[in-house]
Amino acid sequence: MNSSRKTAFVDGQEGTTGLQIRERLLAHPDITLLEIEADRRKDTARRRELINAADVVFLCLPDDAARESVTLLDAGNTRTSFIDASTAHRVAEGWTYGLPELGANQRAAIRQSRRVAVNGCHAAGFILAVAPLVAAGLVPADYPVSATSITGYSGGGKKMIADYDAARENRALDAARMYALGLVHKHLPEMKAYCGLSRAPVFVPIVDNFYKGMAVSVPLHTHLLRPGTTRVQVHAALSAHYAGERFVRVMPLDEPSNAPGGFFDPMACNDTNRNDVHVFGNDERMLVVSCLDNLGKGASGAAVQCMNLMLGLDEAQTLAS
Repeated sequence: MNSSRKTAFVDGQEGTTGLQIRERLLAHPDITLLEIEADRRKDTARRRELINAADVVFLCLPDDAARESVTLLDAGNTRTSFIDASTAHRVAEGWTYGLPELGANQRAAIRQSRRVAVNGCHAAGFILAVAPLVAAGLVPADYPVSATSITGYSGGGKKMIADYDAARENRALDAARMYALGLVHKHLPEMKAYCGLSRAPVFVPIVDNFYKGMAVSVPLHTHLLRPGTTRVQVHAALSAHYAGERFVRVMPLDEPSNAPGGFFDPMACNDTNRNDVHVFGNDERMLVVSCLDNLGKGASGAAVQCMNLMLGLDEAQTLAS
């Protein structure tokens, strides 16, 4: 093995996110992938061995299993780092939130951390749209925020993918479907915490009959923002926050290509690690929209971006912008 290469292990590589991370790691010039034998995936002793042999461990597991995996790290192991793609540690003490574009110090925090919790897909789009506006003082922390997110069905994992595949001929799942109607979606804690909001948003996710892609939309009433706030100022605040970023673009105001024919395309960032932020509307009512690949910047791409930072590598390695 090339001594300059780092090793990575994906605990739960058979899931949708795990498979996407594995694909990126196999193409990574600086990473050697450690893989568990198919018949030993639930063998705790073998998982412990691979976890402690790796420089970086990706956790692509249900929350309780992700927490259990962290306990398999040997006492005294100061080399192995964890990147958790589950919900388990996103607002947990001792874990760094894996969204490098969040703020001026976030990249440094990720580089220095050995435990990083990657953003949720809906949460990534929401936070990238809202957090800079709260930080700039345009959106008050107590603003009654609401959001809608339309996503491809791959975000529901293997079972949902199988359900949509099975319904293809009879078209039983052709219509868009709202879900999490109890308004207690698992991404709400990180959405509230990392935007600096005093209360969680009213959030309505919608799954539709396309494989991947996502559009998270946040409506804003000007009369509830900082007095005098205009659409141009909202756009300028977002543009200033993301100036120089490789993976977050603030799209020009009133550009026809933002919504060809007047329709927004939630798949416009598919197969990239980008999040495009749009500002629509007028000076009375605005709509801030994030577009991203729910399997890219919303999951596996974000995880690999964090790994690159943690290992001191080119942040964009194996990631398309």
